[in-house]
Amino acid sequence: MSRKPIIAGNWKMNKTAAEAREFIEAVKNQVPANELVDSVVGAPNLFVEGMTKGTKDSELKVAAQNCYFEDEGAYTGETSPKALGALGVDYVIIGHSERRDYFHETDEEVNKKAHAIFRNDMLPIICCGESLETYEAGKAEEFVGGQIKAALKDLSADQVASLVLAYEPIWAIGTGKSATKDDAQKMCAHIRSVVAGEFSQDVADKVRIQYGGSVKPENIADYMACPDVDGALVGGASLKVDSFLALLEAVK
Repeated sequence: MSRKPIIAGNWKMNKTAAEAREFIEAVKNQVPANELVDSVVGAPNLFVEGMTKGTKDSELKVAAQNCYFEDEGAYTGETSPKALGALGVDYVIIGHSERRDYFHETDEEVNKKAHAIFRNDMLPIICCGESLETYEAGKAEEFVGGQIKAALKDLSADQVASLVLAYEPIWAIGTGKSATKDDAQKMCAHIRSVVAGEFSQDVADKVRIQYGGSVKPENIADYMACPDVDGALVGGASLKVDSFLALLEAVK
């Protein structure tokens, strides 16, 4: 089954509002047509309003990097999914390994956030991935499968078919060390099989699965050649205009 590629840049905690505007202005009219690839920029939530306005007449889509699982309330410092949805945000990245590691985000919280994102007419990009210790112990598939099952709990089949899963082995994030294309294909195929087991083969055939972890223009084509890899969630290489556009050109 043909699935549209999706390339999402995750800026993490980088750029100022002015730098974000400069990037958007440089990129928004150069991204490939929507029918070729979904082009997404995941910006710090501080900049999301300006970016949704700046990309209004563009094929470029905007992702927030996180949100809370309640729409409103006494949650000082959190970001409301209701507020993000009202701004016209397209995607929200949740469950990133940095959120899980540094901020102790749990599988249960990731699931609650997924429900909140759908409730507010956005799509989640749900991250999963194992540590080097888990990988070397031969338990990566079991671990990642558990993350997927927990994240998708009580979502509908239609919701799961529309969301994005991002496999990011923790040992390949920001280290310069990449999983081989065979590693990426094996795990993405396993993730798809978990979705099939929890929902159906039809749902599994529709859900898009990204690979993330030291992806750059020089190696993205190798990953995209894998039948179960539908795109990439990209960190450092998404921060510069030229490399971001090169990523999109490589897969369109």
